[in-house]
Amino acid sequence: MKRQYLLLIIVVILVILAIYQNKPINKEELPTVGYQAPSISLTGLDGNPYTLEELGDKPIVVNFWASWCGPCKLEAPELVRLYGKYKDEIEIYAVNVTTSDTIEDAQDFAEEYGINFPILLDVDGEVSRKYQIKPIPTTFFINKDGVIMEKLYGVADPSSLENKFKQLLQ
Repeated sequence: MKRQYLLLIIVVILVILAIYQNKPINKEELPTVGYQAPSISLTGLDGNPYTLEELGDKPIVVNFWASWCGPCKLEAPELVRLYGKYKDEIEIYAVNVTTSDTIEDAQDFAEEYGINFPILLDVDGEVSRKYQIKPIPTTFFINKDGVIMEKLYGVADPSSLENKFKQLLQ
């Protein structure tokens, strides 16, 4: 009797392992170059709702940042400059990793650097988890079809960053 009970437990465990092992990974929900970008639905610092879907055929640069992040402070002026140059053709969403920041600090940062593109607040960290954000800044370059073309960890030099913007327009 004990032997049958033990055998039943082993079979149940093996079945559970087989189910989870063969569960397909939905690459379309991972932030993978060459695949659709995970959806974004966040409220901006301005109180308005923002999604990727509302952009239609416009490419977008999604930048994850925090006000205390030194490299984020280095890249902010360049993102502001590029937005000024490409705002009619490319959108920028600056996603504040608010779980490790404050809304007040994000507001101060935006004012200090003159950020005039949408700042989205990831208060509960859902979008940061979806995009598997570890280091910040992390930037995603998403084409007009919603496909991730490139992922950038850290800060790029100004000419490289501008080249990435130009590539989105091709």
